[in-house]
Amino acid sequence: MYNMQAVIRKSINNTTMQFEKLGYLANNLANYNTIGYKTSRFEQILREDGYVDGAIRTNALQGSIRVTNNPFDIAIDGEGYIPVVSPDGEIQYTRDGSLKRGENGYLVTVDDWMVGDGIKIPANSYKFEIKPNGDVMNYDTLGSLPEKIGTIPIVQFENPEELEQGHNNKMVYNEQSGSPKIIKDSDNIRQYSIEASNTNIYDEINDLMRLNTSMIASMNLMKVADDMYNKAINIRE
Repeated sequence: MYNMQAVIRKSINNTTMQFEKLGYLANNLANYNTIGYKTSRFEQILREDGYVDGAIRTNALQGSIRVTNNPFDIAIDGEGYIPVVSPDGEIQYTRDGSLKRGENGYLVTVDDWMVGDGIKIPANSYKFEIKPNGDVMNYDTLGSLPEKIGTIPIVQFENPEELEQGHNNKMVYNEQSGSPKIIKDSDNIRQYSIEASNTNIYDEINDLMRLNTSMIASMNLMKVADDMYNKAINIRE
C-alpha cells in the first residue's frame, strides 16, 4: 500500500512540475514579438529521493538586431543591460531599447521608467544622437555644435542566466546572478535599432509537443495507479 501511495505522490509531483514548465513555455511563445525579451528555461531535476524539482534559468543569448527609423530606438550589440528606474524609485534592468521622450522631457521606457540617472531631452531640440558608448548629444539647431546631455549606462552581471524576471520585460538581480557592474568604455549601443526576442519559436513548439506527450503519459499513469489503489482498498474491506 505504501509503494502505491508513493507512486501516486511522485506522479502528482511530476505532473505539477510539468504544468509549471508549461507555463514558462507559454510565456516564451507569448513574448516572441516582445523587444529584448529573454527566454526563460525551466529545467527539471531528479532528486535523490525520486521526486522531480525545477530550476529557472534565463537564456541570456542576444536576439537579432533590427534597424528602425526611430531615433529613440537603441539596441545593445553584445553583453549588458540598461538600468531603468520606476516612478517609485525601484531599479531594474532591461534590453528593451524602444525608448521615448517622457512628459517631463526625460528619456524613458515605453512604460515610463527613467533611463539611468535621468537624461533630459530639451523641448527645443532639433535632433539628438546616441553614440556607441551611450553618450547622448543634443543639437539645438541645424549646423549647431553638439552638447552632451547625459550617458546611457550599460551594466553587466557575473551570471546573467541567474537573473529573474521583473516587471514588464525587465530583470532583477539576486545573489546567484551577482550585482550589476558598469561596463566602462563600452561601445555596443546602436541607435536606430532594436533587439528582437531571443525566443526560438521552433524549439519552444517542439518542447511544447514533447511536454504534452509526457503530461498525457503522466495523467494516464496516475489514473492507473489510482484505480489499483482503490481496488486494493476494496480488497482489504
